[in-house]
Amino acid sequence: MVKKIFAYSYVYLILAILYLPVLYLIVFSFTDATFLGQWQNFSFELYSQLFANKEIMTALGNTLILACISAFVSTVIGTLGAIGVYYCKKGIKRLTEGLNQIPVVNAEIVIAMSLTVMFVFLGQNFFGNNSLFSFWTLLIGHCCLAIPFVYLNVKPKLQQMDPALYEAAMDLGASPTKALHKVIIPQILPGIFSGLLLSFTLSLDDFIVTAFTRGPGLLSGQAQIETLSTLVQAKIKKGAVPPEMRALTTIIFLIVLAIVVIYSIRVNMKKNNRGRRKELKNASR
Repeated sequence: MVKKIFAYSYVYLILAILYLPVLYLIVFSFTDATFLGQWQNFSFELYSQLFANKEIMTALGNTLILACISAFVSTVIGTLGAIGVYYCKKGIKRLTEGLNQIPVVNAEIVIAMSLTVMFVFLGQNFFGNNSLFSFWTLLIGHCCLAIPFVYLNVKPKLQQMDPALYEAAMDLGASPTKALHKVIIPQILPGIFSGLLLSFTLSLDDFIVTAFTRGPGLLSGQAQIETLSTLVQAKIKKGAVPPEMRALTTIIFLIVLAIVVIYSIRVNMKKNNRGRRKELKNASR
């Protein structure tokens, strides 16, 4: 009994530490006070100011476009890489998996600095001393950050898959491409989806790689690309974070919460349907 009380208390304490700051921001997003912690009156003024703030909307658009594109590219490359490594020989598989672990455990600043040095070197020696930093260098940086995590999400699903299914599809006349789409992809789809979400999240809140590899482009035009993380960092240097960011934080949190709730409901409904089917089968027998 004492162990259960201690365990539940520990869990609730961790949840409180995680979510109380978020709830604090949500509460103060419904007041038009400039400084956090000062309550003036209940108002939706910050939400109307948020959508009228071109700087924040530009940063939000850049962040979402970059996150969507990098998540898609990382998921495709990471999934195909995981499938390829899975069917490789043991020696190559161990070497590749070891190399894949390096970006995961390595400090993010090392990845950012390495990419920066590479882009500067290429620009000076192969592109007439021109700067390569643009949306494309930023996209490469985010993909380098996310691909190893996609690989780690897809790999367990490949290991759970029956390897005889692919061979059976080939024996029945399917081409390698058709067997890939009809047999392997459906089996590892949950891992692909989780890798997609993780890579999207990594891109969404990244700051270090973005700060080192960004250049002009996207909605920023000829100016340097501003994402939400770089915009907040720039504002902190000058003073306080814009109060409209509290409203944006609330909207993002509610969207994520809605996605999680809907996904959980769908998973529970599928489990219940499977349980009912098993009961009906057992009853018919």
